[in-house]
Amino acid sequence: MNDTCEILNKPFIYGSIYQYEGQVSVFNYDNGPTYRDLFPTPPTPDSVPNCEIGGDIGSLAGIIGSIQANEAIKVICELDGILKDKLFIFDTESMLSRTIRIKKDSSRLEITKLIDYQDFCNKNMTDMVKEITVHELDDMMKKKEDFQLIDVREPHEVDICSLNGELIPLGSVPERIDQIDTGKKVVVHCRSGARSAQAIQYLQEKGGLTNLYNLKGGILAWADEIDPAMTKY
Repeated sequence: MNDTCEILNKPFIYGSIYQYEGQVSVFNYDNGPTYRDLFPTPPTPDSVPNCEIGGDIGSLAGIIGSIQANEAIKVICELDGILKDKLFIFDTESMLSRTIRIKKDSSRLEITKLIDYQDFCNKNMTDMVKEITVHELDDMMKKKEDFQLIDVREPHEVDICSLNGELIPLGSVPERIDQIDTGKKVVVHCRSGARSAQAIQYLQEKGGLTNLYNLKGGILAWADEIDPAMTKY
């Protein structure tokens, strides 16, 4: 999103939440800094917590969303006080807030095109899990091989399109480890392959499972390469 806004020269009204803390800023506005000036590189995959550990207090999403809306109004109306070079941080547990300055990195190369973000953000994670391609999965299905197919998306995503796998949303994986078959190959998939890689990494580390395979590219790759009639989302 940040890179698209930079390419199109559009402001990016950013909001983020984690447990009790939320953050808001306005990036790429009036020659101000962008998200990449705050976070030049993505975090390592093993530093990103799952929902069991990093869940958020529900009201925080509404609070941060309202502040984002407020910044949008200020941008549209060209009002003063826009968070263009600042990061506003709000802690709902202590009810304290602070604002820190963000400095634009003049040495950073300009973003001129989009990249493969799944690879950019998860390149280390994919090294930790075994993968199969959509063509390999298609062949397994046609041969009626005995394997377990697990879908770690959310129920509303399954309503859009599905490979008819067993639904175990990513957030419920920790409490449903016993539903993962340990006696045969297990293929885990999501929309693009990122969440399923997280699920596999967790199951390997916490459950000691070694028979898990990530569907490379997820349902998006399946729609592109196997079933063009499948609805994309």
